[in-house]
Amino acid sequence: MQLAMVGLGRMGMNMARRLLRGGHEVVAYNRTPQKTDEIVKEGAVGADTLPEVVEKLRAPRIVWIMLPAGSAVDDHLVAFKDLLAEGDMVVDGGNTYYKDDIRRAEILAEKGIRFMDVGVSGGIWGLEIGYCMMIGGSAETYRYLEPIFKTLAPEEGYLYCGRTGAGHFVKMVHNGIEYGMMQAYGEGFQILESSVYGNSFNYAAIAHLWNQGSVVRSWLLELAEAAFAKDGKLTDIRGYVEDSGEGRWTVAQAIEAGVSAPVIALSLMNRFRSKETDTFSDKVVAALRREFGGHAVVAAEKK
Repeated sequence: MQLAMVGLGRMGMNMARRLLRGGHEVVAYNRTPQKTDEIVKEGAVGADTLPEVVEKLRAPRIVWIMLPAGSAVDDHLVAFKDLLAEGDMVVDGGNTYYKDDIRRAEILAEKGIRFMDVGVSGGIWGLEIGYCMMIGGSAETYRYLEPIFKTLAPEEGYLYCGRTGAGHFVKMVHNGIEYGMMQAYGEGFQILESSVYGNSFNYAAIAHLWNQGSVVRSWLLELAEAAFAKDGKLTDIRGYVEDSGEGRWTVAQAIEAGVSAPVIALSLMNRFRSKETDTFSDKVVAALRREFGGHAVVAAEKK
């Protein structure tokens, strides 16, 4: 299939690469042209402006946007509403708040433009392994776009979740769970580090051990092992953990629905606290975010 990939950041660039390797035709656009030039060398068709993106697509046009949540998405959708025609499709694969999906879908529908929300998980490993995708919107449009989802995802790695907003809603809760899981791992390793045995522990070996049949085995533990193998005490990074939004939205949703979610709520509060203090548990969480998503870390202060 032919589609445009708008936004060539950590996720968008590798998604474009995976689509090209899967035989799809990709029209690529990024605000900074250097990234567009990079993917053009790998087989994409480059576009320097949003009108050029649309000009290079065949009807019905498919525009997949991978942009930071918020005004950047709104600005691009306003532009595409004027440029696209009835029957064209816009897919938002970023980390968007599900209520924004509902509003945006209604705006695009005024012109007959179809909108799909796709929560994407996989980070910088998605190019090799594939992306887990949670999809919301029209079932008919989902079926039309399914060859794209099938290429991007591993086997059984995509799911139609329901009407508009459902995809990003499921992804929001996914990320809330992720907050709690990483916090638990971080606290566990801090308890180990703070014990009388801490100086003798090899944390990479412990993470590896726990992945051999243990009930706490996971990909996150594999990434913890990799992080500890690089720096056994994580001395090069500060325990500063940024929150990207989904944790806040998940906690807000729990409050709105009257659902008790203390683990996720406290893991979010701990991220706020991490900006003021520097603990080993926060170093673990920061290291995990770097390993799976390429998220920036704050370097430790030199003593």
